[in-house]
Amino acid sequence: MHRSAPRLSRILACAAVPVMLVAVGCSSDSGSDGKKNAGSSSSGTAGSKSPEPTVEPAKFADLPDPCTSIGKKTIEDLVPDAKKKGGTAGGSTDLSVRSSCSWNGLDDQGVKGSQYRWMDVGFTRFDSDQSLGSGAKRATADYTKQVTKAKGSEGAKKVAAEPAAGIGDEATLVTYGLSKTDEDFVYATVVARTGNVVVTLTYNGAGYAGAKTPSSSDIVKGAQKAAGEAVAAVGKTAGSGGADEDSGKGADKSSDKGESSAKPKSS
Repeated sequence: MHRSAPRLSRILACAAVPVMLVAVGCSSDSGSDGKKNAGSSSSGTAGSKSPEPTVEPAKFADLPDPCTSIGKKTIEDLVPDAKKKGGTAGGSTDLSVRSSCSWNGLDDQGVKGSQYRWMDVGFTRFDSDQSLGSGAKRATADYTKQVTKAKGSEGAKKVAAEPAAGIGDEATLVTYGLSKTDEDFVYATVVARTGNVVVTLTYNGAGYAGAKTPSSSDIVKGAQKAAGEAVAAVGKTAGSGGADEDSGKGADKSSDKGESSAKPKSS
């Protein structure tokens, strides 16, 4: 009996050794996992995205009333005996984004025949958009598109285009002839951009019942005068979006402040 006691103690001591080794092994793995987790957390912080750059706010936040954007005296001079002196407003679902107005009249000169005149002015405004770009950038793209459209008018003859100095930030004059209703019409279209707004003005005329066809120079002069007034109206009545994206030129110099925020009126 006394001999077996030491033997039993040795067996118990040997049996405890694997348990201690397992404990040590677990302790070592735990330390390794801790290092891995720490590294993972550190890489997650380093991979955070930087904020996206913001686009400039649009310069103009509204559009003027198209039917009052051109002075009454100018309308009387360019469209004598206009059927509707206050103009005819075009349809639009949002007058702060797109609007237009037109005038037409036939001036009866008795035995000398009659002079017909027609004029149309249109405004399109572009807001700044994070994915599409600034209002001025979007307006510049539309300005180019409208110039191309004017030069490609169906049936146009002797088409010519040149810069129209002193109107907005940039402007192009497109001239051409067009035959319809057995008469020769003379056309002049001015496409201008001021800030984030594109203004397109078309003026044309013809002589009826033997009346002389109007000269191209008179039609061009009238179109440029009316377009200058329309562009200036944007700065005077359209309101400001809070940014001076572009500095106005010529007739648009007084529009930089954009102090008024008047809403367009229906006519």
